[in-house]
Amino acid sequence: MPDVARFQSWVTYDVGRTARLVEEQVNLAPNTPDTWLQLVIVEKTTETVIGDTAIHFPDEDEEQQVEVGINLSPEYQHRGFAAEALQTLFGYLFDQLNKHRIIAITDTENQSAADLFRRLGFRQEGHFIENVWFKGAYGSEYLFAMLKREWDARPEHAANTKV
Repeated sequence: MPDVARFQSWVTYDVGRTARLVEEQVNLAPNTPDTWLQLVIVEKTTETVIGDTAIHFPDEDEEQQVEVGINLSPEYQHRGFAAEALQTLFGYLFDQLNKHRIIAITDTENQSAADLFRRLGFRQEGHFIENVWFKGAYGSEYLFAMLKREWDARPEHAANTKV
């Protein structure tokens, strides 16, 4: 779908390329340095795949920091699915893998993604002007981040961890 790929480095995936990606991902362990791990988002009631999240585990020098991304089919956008998927992912990264910092980089034209990260408590740390050559033109990006201590301090997190 061109509208889903608009802000992604990929354009389309044919069946062969998709099969290779799935095969690579099946055998990829979380926390493997210098890898991207894709996790599908499934709508619970229909068991339909509606998108995916991505986690970039940088090299070993930055092992306590990860980058995340998300793709969601247009018909499922603006319905809370992305927020739910990302909050679940953040819980896994902060509470299970004990990551110190999560970042997200969005195209400045992708206002929905920028608004989503702000709503989830991320702080905008940067606005890079025409910093990346992307699909035939220079693009601008926002950098968002959240620290583990900020995640832990959220009222809804604190309420879930009290004994």
